[in-house]
Amino acid sequence: MVTTPGRKLPFKKILLVLAVLLVVSVLGFGVYRFVLPMLGIGGGGGSSSTREVTLTWWGLWENQSVVAPLISEYQQKNPNVKVNYVLQAKEDYRERLTNALARGQGPDIFRFHNTWVPMFRQELSPVPANVISPSEFAQAYYPAASVDLASGAGFVGIPLEFDALGLYINEEIFSTQGKEAPTTWDDLRQTAKELTIKDENGLIRQAGAALGRTENVDHWPEILGLMMLQNRVKMTNPTGELAEDALDFYSVFASVDGVWDETLPPSTVAFANGKLAMYLGPSWRAHEIAQINPALKFKVFPVPQLPKLSPSEGDIAYASYWVEGVWTRSANKEAAWDFLKFISSKESLQKLYQNAAQVRGFGEPYPRVDMQSLILSDPKVGAFVAQGPSAQSWYLQSRTFDGPTGINSQINSYFEDAVNAVNSGQKAAIVLATVAEGINQVLSNYGLTSPAVPSR
Repeated sequence: MVTTPGRKLPFKKILLVLAVLLVVSVLGFGVYRFVLPMLGIGGGGGSSSTREVTLTWWGLWENQSVVAPLISEYQQKNPNVKVNYVLQAKEDYRERLTNALARGQGPDIFRFHNTWVPMFRQELSPVPANVISPSEFAQAYYPAASVDLASGAGFVGIPLEFDALGLYINEEIFSTQGKEAPTTWDDLRQTAKELTIKDENGLIRQAGAALGRTENVDHWPEILGLMMLQNRVKMTNPTGELAEDALDFYSVFASVDGVWDETLPPSTVAFANGKLAMYLGPSWRAHEIAQINPALKFKVFPVPQLPKLSPSEGDIAYASYWVEGVWTRSANKEAAWDFLKFISSKESLQKLYQNAAQVRGFGEPYPRVDMQSLILSDPKVGAFVAQGPSAQSWYLQSRTFDGPTGINSQINSYFEDAVNAVNSGQKAAIVLATVAEGINQVLSNYGLTSPAVPSR
């Protein structure tokens, strides 16, 4: 190597420049890899990112075996994402979820009941338009979901299932007596009286229908809510003749007709043991009934309706279902929504249904309108999706496990007192005035109505 005499290479300057370039590169990579994804500005998240993501999903009801194949399928397509499914116990679930979110330690994805939106509105991330737009959502899911999950201009969750009240009938009792499943409440009342059998002491040995009480009628809140909605009661202020008629009609099965009373076992147990002709409950009760008595033959039909006052009036059913939401403070919202987009697709829902059907009679009824026909003819589950287009929902719901301070538990308590009071001889008008005051206070706590109750 030949050099010019008296000149030296600037090694120190070169080393300094290289060091500066190295520092800038490291800082730039760090901003791209970690800071930008946290801000939701490219560089990570979702299936397009190479950032390692672990999603925690709090689920209810479905065992690991049902969801694990879908999780594996998603992870194979998105190797940078790991989904940790944590099956939660139903007891105190709402309170545990609330506390976890308040501590800043909530799951990325969690299941909540359709009536819980007022309690979790501030914690729920809106569904991004690239997952499903508001217009697509309204077309894809049954109308109840568009009402229950609305927040601002969009929605705050995606249902993986749908459920409603159905009318269960004991096939042996009906065929022996030559009866058909009733389609109106008047028919149901008459059929219940004809199918009730009492012994010489007046004790019920075979009940016609489980209605009229609160202590042993499973799902009485939904049944009463259904009757009130069908009777066009304004649920935020359930007073006046329409509300009184609905409350009196619910109570009449026990207080007047004597087709059910407080001495009988819980209605689900009574039906499973063949001692009840008609029972109202959601789809998942079919699994419990089959476990108690595998030999029992039963079918499920849509709930009875009131006589139509005009041809334009439609049926009204009663919805109760669970939804998947994304925590708004999750550091992995983009990936969480990408996973929910995958698992809520028609293909994934079919796989979930098939996986569940391998461990029980059938899976969770499909929430999508375009999947109704797949199970519509099923004698157990078809009735529930048949009612999807006409189903409505309100905060009269049992077994949502929302705790003593939950919106359903509080409102149930007021109506429970009302039913018990009417069964004790009090006037419906008087007890419903108290119910309206209590409901208004509960709803006003969530900004759902003004504090003042209109005077009677």
